[in-house]
Amino acid sequence: MTMPLPENGIRQLPLDLGHEPSHAEDDFLVGDGNALAHARILAWPLWPDGMTVLIGPAASGKSHLGRIFVERSGALVAAPENIAAIAASGGNAPLLIEDVDRAHYDEHALFHLLNQAMRGERSLLMSAREDIANWPLQTDDARSRARRAPIFRLEISDDIELSQMMVKLFADRQIRVDPKVVAYVVQRMERSQQEAAALVDLMDRLALAKGTAITRNLAAEALAHRQDRRAAAREQDLDDHDDE
Repeated sequence: MTMPLPENGIRQLPLDLGHEPSHAEDDFLVGDGNALAHARILAWPLWPDGMTVLIGPAASGKSHLGRIFVERSGALVAAPENIAAIAASGGNAPLLIEDVDRAHYDEHALFHLLNQAMRGERSLLMSAREDIANWPLQTDDARSRARRAPIFRLEISDDIELSQMMVKLFADRQIRVDPKVVAYVVQRMERSQQEAAALVDLMDRLALAKGTAITRNLAAEALAHRQDRRAAAREQDLDDHDDE
């Protein structure tokens, strides 16, 4: 979701030029928090079992690893509108199912595909933000099969990984930022991949609106704006709780 610009007198709205993050294999940033997940994807087709689950927050690299898997394996990509047809086709092509916890897949089709993977008939890579216990599955049969999949988590483990992630996010937008500015932001931001993505988006749009480079002062403005948004959200939560 695009974050609104802060109300600080800016009148020129930046054009939405669009950008596509690079999902090339060589562009994946490997660190302590995602090394096992990365190694698992690169180990295909020598998986000892048919299923793999990637779990991590938004912007943690699940989609990037999913695209690497697709490129390496020639996997099909499931969506809510085609998963039933894939399950009914009887094929054995590798398959990627993203956002299993949020995309509202047909559970009967998912159950069939899980069975196929358990029998070694196809390789199945799934991704989600939530643990399997929190997936919106209605039947114990589907949940018990999903739980048999090895789980690989993607996390940010230190400042270096978070800095590398921000540099890549800027590079995806063809923006070069002084490493000192990145370090300034990393030392002061909420420590999550999702927050890094939100800050990069906000700094990019602020710079476009102002017609300037991304400087330390602009980074400080973005950090303050994000802090104000979190404070407003907490206040709204308290008001909602008091109204109950």
